[in-house]
Amino acid sequence: MDQQTVIVGPGPLSPADVVAVARHGVHVDLAPEALAAMVLSRAVVDALVDDGTPHYGVSTGFGALATRHIPLDQRTQLQRSLIRSHAASSGAEVDREVVRGLMLGRLSTLATGRTGVRPLVASTYAALLNAGITPVIGEYGSLGCSGDLAPLSHIALAMMGEGQVRDGGGRLVAASAALTAAGIAPVELREKEGLALINGTDGMLGVLVLAAADLHRLLTTADLAAAMSVEGLLGTDAVFAEDLHALRPHPGQLASAANIRALLAGSPLLAEQRTSATGRHRFTRVQDAYSLRCAPQVHGAARATLAHADAVAAIELASAIDNPVITPDGRIESNGNFHGAPVGYVLDFLAIAVADVASMSERRTDRFLDTSRNHGLNAFLAHDPGVDSGHMIAQYTQAGIVSELKRLAAPASVDSIPSSAMQEDHVSMGWAAGLKLRRAIDGLTRVLAIEILTAARALDLRDGGAGATAGTIAGPSVAAVGPRSSAPITAVRARLRREVDGPGTDRYLAPEIEAARLLVDDGSLLAAAGQALPASLQ
Repeated sequence: MDQQTVIVGPGPLSPADVVAVARHGVHVDLAPEALAAMVLSRAVVDALVDDGTPHYGVSTGFGALATRHIPLDQRTQLQRSLIRSHAASSGAEVDREVVRGLMLGRLSTLATGRTGVRPLVASTYAALLNAGITPVIGEYGSLGCSGDLAPLSHIALAMMGEGQVRDGGGRLVAASAALTAAGIAPVELREKEGLALINGTDGMLGVLVLAAADLHRLLTTADLAAAMSVEGLLGTDAVFAEDLHALRPHPGQLASAANIRALLAGSPLLAEQRTSATGRHRFTRVQDAYSLRCAPQVHGAARATLAHADAVAAIELASAIDNPVITPDGRIESNGNFHGAPVGYVLDFLAIAVADVASMSERRTDRFLDTSRNHGLNAFLAHDPGVDSGHMIAQYTQAGIVSELKRLAAPASVDSIPSSAMQEDHVSMGWAAGLKLRRAIDGLTRVLAIEILTAARALDLRDGGAGATAGTIAGPSVAAVGPRSSAPITAVRARLRREVDGPGTDRYLAPEIEAARLLVDDGSLLAAAGQALPASLQ
């Protein structure tokens, strides 16, 4: 991570900014123009303090209690009570990067000057981020409408010096102690500021941006896994020809097919499967199974879904979401921009795509283990089938994950449930959609890792590793020396073998799966493939 500082101003953050701050702890600074914009909008709020007309969040209660007029001498208590009562999350602690992404998103909205908070509030928010102070938030509490109320309230509570946080070292401490240690003074909120701190889609948006960053890597990794499986299963690369995919030119499909072509180019193992006379596959089967042949179509459809999600995230990152909002001409207006439907939908869409890509990966893995379909390899890629079980249970693990991913693909955003005495009678459940997508992405990472682990083992056996059935593998003898993979796949196999031994008798398999998962997660396998390619993978 080369980025040293993210400047938060009135304009939009980039997805890279969000990842840098949320995941890598990059420092944030407020732009001078953002501070100036906040001064101007705060003046609008201050002018309404003595106004006899009710103004939501300034001189009224909240939600269904908005009809209650609040006297001037109780308005500081109004903001304090709002935050304390709304910091009502429960359940497992939300990941640090999600909380930091949420914090950065809210800071960005404050910096637009459309919320009416004082510059002091935004500066303190930035100070929390820079000190690595991460408020503790439970996974339950947001309905994704009127903003991510409970999660954002825990941030505001910490800024007031209350509640629990993780300090920069990850220790669970009281917020007051963490602020004192960091030299940050607690903030006493004034009119509208409590509401401005909690009325946004920042939680679900942060999750979307982080998920999109992961999926750009994982979908390319899925292309790599598919290419390794095509090679390991002695398939044909003819179906990935550019002119065939030009007949149905979905951009994601074209990108996926181009990746697989590049990864398989020059593969000696695939060349051995072609007859010299026709250049066609030497086996009598005409077509490979769908899980091999249709990988670009499925991976491409997932890419299209991701492109839509990127577009939604870009709009959301450029938005100023608050209720009421201070307009550029100085009005204070109620609105419904806090509703999370646009983000909730795409979070659910992505969970569907994740489940389908993982399902296809599991089907490719399963083909390696079945002697009726793996073209000459031992059952379950075992060293001595019956004595050894090979990758039999690794596929069980994949299957269990894929089954869960199908459940996680059920959309949260259709499950609106009314709240606040029917004032908030239709909600997005976008926060829930985001949290289940994070679990789904973790599952996809593990499924792809197992496919790559299995394909690499099969390819080692093709090259003459222990466990191949002599005389049944198409091509040269199993005693052949050296890898017969394409250059990129050879590089991937070599990188994997630095962490995981090659074929042999059964070993403790869980650590090997975890080692492969880490290599998928940090992009090491893609980097290895990329170094052996003349052009970058898409």
